[in-house]
Amino acid sequence: MFRLWCLLLVLAPVLGARPFMVVVYNVENLFDADGSALFEDYQPARYSRAHVLTKLQNITRTLALFEKGRGPDIILLQELEVDLSDGAALPDYADILRRHAHHRITDMLGEAFTPAIADLPAEALLLKALHDAGLTGYTVVRPDNIKPPDSRGPLAQRCLVLTRFPVKHSRVYPTPDARPIHEVLVEVEGAPLYLFNNHWKSGASNPETEGARIANARTLRTRLDEILQADPNADIIIGGDLNSQYNQKQRYPRMKETGINDVLGSQGNELAVRGPTRDLYNLWFELPPDERGSDVFRGEWGTLMHLIVSRGLYDYRGVQYVDNSFGVAKVRGLNMDDTGLPIRWSFDGPAGSGFSDHFPVYAKFTVVRDNRPDRYLALRDASVESMPSTHSVDYAKVDLPKVALDPAQLPSGAALRDGTHTGRIFRIEGPVGKGRRLTVEVRGDLYDVWSFDQELRARLRKEHKAGETIRFYGELGQYRGRWQFIIRDASWAK
Repeated sequence: MFRLWCLLLVLAPVLGARPFMVVVYNVENLFDADGSALFEDYQPARYSRAHVLTKLQNITRTLALFEKGRGPDIILLQELEVDLSDGAALPDYADILRRHAHHRITDMLGEAFTPAIADLPAEALLLKALHDAGLTGYTVVRPDNIKPPDSRGPLAQRCLVLTRFPVKHSRVYPTPDARPIHEVLVEVEGAPLYLFNNHWKSGASNPETEGARIANARTLRTRLDEILQADPNADIIIGGDLNSQYNQKQRYPRMKETGINDVLGSQGNELAVRGPTRDLYNLWFELPPDERGSDVFRGEWGTLMHLIVSRGLYDYRGVQYVDNSFGVAKVRGLNMDDTGLPIRWSFDGPAGSGFSDHFPVYAKFTVVRDNRPDRYLALRDASVESMPSTHSVDYAKVDLPKVALDPAQLPSGAALRDGTHTGRIFRIEGPVGKGRRLTVEVRGDLYDVWSFDQELRARLRKEHKAGETIRFYGELGQYRGRWQFIIRDASWAK
């Protein structure tokens, strides 16, 4: 379990106000059910109404982790489809809920499916799924579909804000080669709070794409400077998928300038925000270095998902950050696999499976009534700018005997390849197949045996001939249509 449940118990009495939760979640391409999509994977050949339902239900299950099933009060979402059939006017989401009150989302995407339901955008379907599960009261704040400057075509994805607080305004700021930055001003118990939802240019480790992220950061920084010039202690939350590491400049030294650190000014000295020059603090620094991770790429943890706060969230006026409340929402058996990694979306099986390639991040906030922008929150273990360059996934620490499944003990008729076991670890013992590839026969089917450790692959191939028994722990998955068991660490093959 993650730290959320403890926070719910200890934060209720803080300062006499009800704390509220902000969650940032990249849902990995939530597309609608109309069969029309810019991405080939989300066209009818691979993506059905059953797939849509699975994605909606799993997003809902994740958000229901918060506030005892009530859900967060503010949700910053990324990677929802821009509906190709969008009209000029924004949908009337309240009317959509009223019109479909007599059906649940399972019925709407099943026997009760109609052309009218097919025409609903992804966020309307998600709102209905949340409503069915008791996560209600949200206003949907959708940015206009503005193309990036010099874009060759329409956007496939958009950001979205769900909030239970009154919305004062919503604005978008187009930025090169990325989704527009979405600003939403809400009022929390009378206090103004600026929300900035972002999805910057992809390719965090690529110096060639950092220029686009610098442009994304410059767009955001320009708007922040306007707000902070008028009020240096304005309450601002920056969230989203910045496709940047919190320590981007240190982690990739070939980049002379970075968007997140150099241009935006994200940093990790928590006390420094009280001064005049460092007005933003990145909440990743609230966690120990070995717990900083929301996504994995090539065996290394990344921190592409962010919550960054302004100095105003530390003073005693308006909205205030609840000290040390930042965390990563990952739960084994829900959205986290046996190795501790995100269970990303998979098209496998008739209804698909999985959640997202990103864990959500979250933090608590409250409202204070002192009206003292000159007084700051007393901090426990105030963070300093500790920025290790990398943090690798340690597969050797996985408790294999505890988490591994035995294929022979699965229920009768259970199929390994139906999508429900993808990402699970199995204890494999079976005959090696014929051919140049190292394969193993399990329950009558052949599976590739793969490791990213080239020396381990060569040793296993040399030591095991066709027909001989091979034994190892492997993670079930697919690569280019071929099923495989991945040996993540040499200790898995002992």
